[in-house]
Amino acid sequence: MGSSRRMMTAMFLPLFAALLSISIVNVALPAIEESLSATSADLQWVLSGYALAFGMALVPAGRAGDIWGRRGLFMFGVVLFGAASLGAALAMNPLVLNLARVFMGFAAGILTPQIIGMIQRLFTGPARGRAYGMMGTIIGVAVAAGPALGGLIIDTTGSDLGWRMTFLINVPVTVIALIAIVRWLPKTLDDAEALSPADLPDPAERPGPAAPGAASPVSAARGIARLDPLGVVLLSIAVLLLMLPFIAFRSLLGGLLAVAGLGVLVLWALWERRLGRRDAAAPMVNLSLFTLPSYTLNSLVLGLYFAGMPATWAVVAVYVQQGRGEGALIAGLVTLPSAVMVMLLSSRVGQAVDRKGPRMLVSGTISGVVAMLSLAGAAALMVTPYGSLWLIGAALAVVGLSQALIIPSAQTLSMREVPESMAGAAGGVAQTAQRVSTAIGIAVVTGVYFSVSAEQGHQSAIVTSSLVIAGLMLTSVAAALFAARRARQALENPVSAGG
Repeated sequence: MGSSRRMMTAMFLPLFAALLSISIVNVALPAIEESLSATSADLQWVLSGYALAFGMALVPAGRAGDIWGRRGLFMFGVVLFGAASLGAALAMNPLVLNLARVFMGFAAGILTPQIIGMIQRLFTGPARGRAYGMMGTIIGVAVAAGPALGGLIIDTTGSDLGWRMTFLINVPVTVIALIAIVRWLPKTLDDAEALSPADLPDPAERPGPAAPGAASPVSAARGIARLDPLGVVLLSIAVLLLMLPFIAFRSLLGGLLAVAGLGVLVLWALWERRLGRRDAAAPMVNLSLFTLPSYTLNSLVLGLYFAGMPATWAVVAVYVQQGRGEGALIAGLVTLPSAVMVMLLSSRVGQAVDRKGPRMLVSGTISGVVAMLSLAGAAALMVTPYGSLWLIGAALAVVGLSQALIIPSAQTLSMREVPESMAGAAGGVAQTAQRVSTAIGIAVVTGVYFSVSAEQGHQSAIVTSSLVIAGLMLTSVAAALFAARRARQALENPVSAGG
C-alpha cells in the first residue's frame, strides 16, 4: 500500500465511523425504544444530541488544530469517539445513552475538521483532488450503507443486542484507526503553522505594522487565548440556537430561538471582524476567508445541497418501513445502489477536479434534481402493477451519482485557495454550515412528509416530499452555475475575477 493510501486510511477510518453513526441509528430507534422503554422525546435526543454536539464542536476544533497541531487533536477525537461509543452500547437507560451520544457527536466534531486540514497539508495538485474524492466516497458510502448495515445487524442479532452492536462496532474501528494513525500519519502534523499577515487573502484586511515593542501576530500568546474564547462561545450559542428549532423545538418558541441565533451570529461576525483588524492571528475565523470566491461559492453549493439531499434517506426509510411494511434490512438495502455509485465514481471525480471541477459541480447538482424527480416517479408507480422497490433503488442510484460529482468537486474547489494555516477553521465553518443546512432540510421535508401522510397516506407523502427536495435542490443548481461562471472568469481574467 502506497504512503498516500496509508495516510488516507488513517484519516478516513474514523470519519467513516462518525458518519455511519448518523445514518445507522435511524433503523435502530424502534429497537432502542423497546429495549430501554424510551419515550419519543428520548428517541429525538438520540438523534439531536449527536447532531448538536457535532455542529457546535466543528469550528473551535478546526481552529484548535490550526493553532496546536492536528495529529494529536485528531487522536484525541478518535479515542473519545471510541470510548463514547462503548458507553452508548452499554447504556442501561435513555439518559446514559443520550449523554454518550452527545460525547460521540462532540468527538466527531473534533476529528472531522482535522481531516480537511491534514489533506491541505499532506497533498497538493491532483493528489489533493484524489484525497477529497476518497473523502467523498467515505461520506456517501457511510450515509447510504448505514441503514443497510444497521438493519442487517438488528435482524441477525436480535432487538436488544442489535441496537447495542450498532454502537459497539465503532470500538474496533477506532482501535484500528489509532494504530494506523500512530504508524502512518507524520508526526510533523503536530507542528502547527501560525497564521501570519501574509496568509490573509485580501491585503486590505492585513493589520498595520506593530508598535515598537509589541508582539507580532506570529509570536502572539500560545495559550487558550489564541483560541478566541469569546468567539467560541458566541458561535457555539449561535449554532445551538439555529439548530435546536429544527431538531427539537418545531414551534413558535423554536422560531424565536432561530431569530435569536441569527442575532448572536451577527454579534460573532462583528467580534471576529474587530479582532481580525487588530491581529490576523487572533480571531477564531478571520473573515477575510470569505473574500475568496472559490471558498465562499463552492461552500455555498455544498450547504444548499445538504439542505435537500440528506432528507431523502429519512423519508425513504419511513416510507419503506411504515408505508410498505418492510423490515429494517429491506429499507437499508434500497439505499445500497446509491452507495455503489459513490464507491465507483467519487475517486475518479476527485482525479478530474483540476480539469473539470466546475462542470462536474453543475452536472452533479442537476443530477440531484433529476434524482428527486425520478424518485417521485418511481414512488408514484408503486400503486400500479409496474411499481417496485427496485425502481426506488434505481432513483437512489442517481442520488449516488450526484453525490459523487458534487462532494469531491465542491470540497476540492472550496479549499483550493485557502492557506494551510487556516484550513482547519475553514473546513469547520463549511462543515458547520452543512450541519445546520441538514437540520433545516430534514425538519422541512419530514414535516411535509408526516403532514401529507396524516391526510393522504404514505404514498402521497413520499411523492410530495421528493418534489419538495427537488425544489430545494434547484437552489444548489443556481449556486453551482454561478460558481462555475466565476471560476471561468478567474481563468480568463485572474486580476478582475479575484478582485
